[in-house]
Amino acid sequence: MTLRHRLLPWGSLVGLVWLGGLAGCSQHHAPVPPPSRPTVHEQPAPAGPPTIMQIGTASWYGPGFHGHATASGETFNQHALTAAHRTLPLGTEAKVTNLTTGQSVLVTINDRGPYVKGRHLDLSRAAAKQIGLVKRGVAKVRIDAKLPRRAPRHALRHDPGTR
Repeated sequence: MTLRHRLLPWGSLVGLVWLGGLAGCSQHHAPVPPPSRPTVHEQPAPAGPPTIMQIGTASWYGPGFHGHATASGETFNQHALTAAHRTLPLGTEAKVTNLTTGQSVLVTINDRGPYVKGRHLDLSRAAAKQIGLVKRGVAKVRIDAKLPRRAPRHALRHDPGTR
């Protein structure tokens, strides 16, 4: 047997031991901890006024009522951004969106009505004009109302026509 043949098994054995040592060394390192996450202190959302969302039919009123007293005691102004609703507390701010045109207007509820079956909101002429309702007269709308802080919860009466 020549020297070359005798060294080959030793060379293979040394190579295997060396590879095993490398593999063994890589497993003995302490695991790297994940990066620390910043601490988040969750705070409850501030208690705001309750909100109500309603889908319904809106119409508008104006010239025949202009200058008359509203349910809130204000004088009705068809050029102001106001509305009449049967159950929302007077003074409620509401965003009214025409679901056909996508246009919105912010109004204040200052009167009662509408008194036509199937309708949920009567807008002043100016508010109706902003959402493209004057020409058609009636449209399906979304009403997002933010109740005033001073309104008692019992101020909302049940209206079978609401959703």
